[in-house]
Amino acid sequence: MTNPPITLTDNEFALIQKIIFDEAGITLDESKKSMVQNRLFKRMAHYKFTKFNDYIRVVQFNRDERIEMINQLTTNETYFFREMLHFDFLASIASKHRSPEPFSVWSAAASVGAEAYSSAMLLDSILGSNGYQIIGTDINTEVLNKARIGLYPEVWVDKIPPELRSKSCLKGKGTYAHQFLIHPNIIEKVTFKEGNLLKEQQELGKFDIIFLRNVLIYFNDATREIVVRNTIKNLKVGGFLIISLTESIKHLPIEQLTYIENSIYRKETE
Repeated sequence: MTNPPITLTDNEFALIQKIIFDEAGITLDESKKSMVQNRLFKRMAHYKFTKFNDYIRVVQFNRDERIEMINQLTTNETYFFREMLHFDFLASIASKHRSPEPFSVWSAAASVGAEAYSSAMLLDSILGSNGYQIIGTDINTEVLNKARIGLYPEVWVDKIPPELRSKSCLKGKGTYAHQFLIHPNIIEKVTFKEGNLLKEQQELGKFDIIFLRNVLIYFNDATREIVVRNTIKNLKVGGFLIISLTESIKHLPIEQLTYIENSIYRKETE
């Protein structure tokens, strides 16, 4: 006789919803229940639990397991040069940069690093290796570890413009067949750190451009406002905040920002 499947009850899902909201500000609606159940099976198997309640008790009292749960529930699709319009805008702004300070970019929901490395490839071609600096942050420690390595499936390389691909990507061989590695000269220009967008991160400094893309969809409006206000504290006056083309913050009462075009906002005042 086979064992009955382990299912996530409504009460257990409600507890997980509260934990993930309190820790990361992410709102998991009812449609995500099946996703949560499927993604946490690995952790259930790790502990040999047969009830989600047992796992939830571990999460409530063990910070490392809370981080692991967040890792499992916040892995999202990404790829290089996603929403190319934004990288065209980045190129246009960087080409006008005249300050002696390096042009600075914050990838505020960096995931496995594709956005940060896309920016680095582009800025390296425009400003040279000493002309820019990039920081990528994410709440998910697992994807940050992948980002620091800079190793990706070979099929992802097709999204990178050929003129940048030839200088910035190394074809994997042997153990790394069917993969490619970001060139070490690009990797060393990008710093990845753990960061929670619900908290201020002024220690990161000020940036010319901040990418805050494909993350606001996971928050409700109240949390979106908190995240955007925290984020733009790190944006220089005159700098630009870029969100995804599928997102909008025009309805939020954030007076420091002026809508420019196509999900791009300029910071007018502190």
